Amino acid sequence: MNSDKIKRVVRLNPENISKPVGKYSHVTIIPKNSTLYTFSGQIGTDNYGVIPDSMNEQVYNTFRNIEQILESQNLTSDDVIKVNIWATEDIDWDFLDARWDNLFGTIYPSMTIAYVKALGLQELKIEVEIWASK
Repeated sequence: MNSDKIKRVVRLNPENISKPVGKYSHVTIIPKNSTLYTFSGQIGTDNYGVIPDSMNEQVYNTFRNIEQILESQNLTSDDVIKVNIWATEDIDWDFLDARWDNLFGTIYPSMTIAYVKALGLQELKIEVEIWASK
C-alpha cells in the first residue's frame, strides 16, 4: 500500500499474522499531512459530572462522552486511529461490544486493553483514551 496516496485513515489486518482476538485492527495507517488529535481519557460521568456505581452505566456514559468529544472537533469514529481501555473490574463484553459496534461499525481502530488496580478516582471502573487523525 502506497502511504503517500492514502487520503483517509485506513484500518487493516495483514494476512501473514493471526487474526485479532477481539474487535480491533492490527494496523491503522494515518494519511500524510493529517492533523493528529489526542484526547484525555474519557470516563463514565453523566452530563452532570456524576459517576454511576455500575460498570455498564460507566461504559455507556464513556462511549457517549467519546461521541461528544469527537463531535466537538468535527470528527467521527472513522477518524479514530487508536483506543486504549483501562478497567478495574471485569468488563461485560456483550454490553461493551454493543456500544463499540454502535460507535465503530465493523471496521475497528487499533486497540489495547488492560486491567489495572485503580484509576485516577476510586469510583472509576473504566477509562477510554482515543487518538484521532484527519
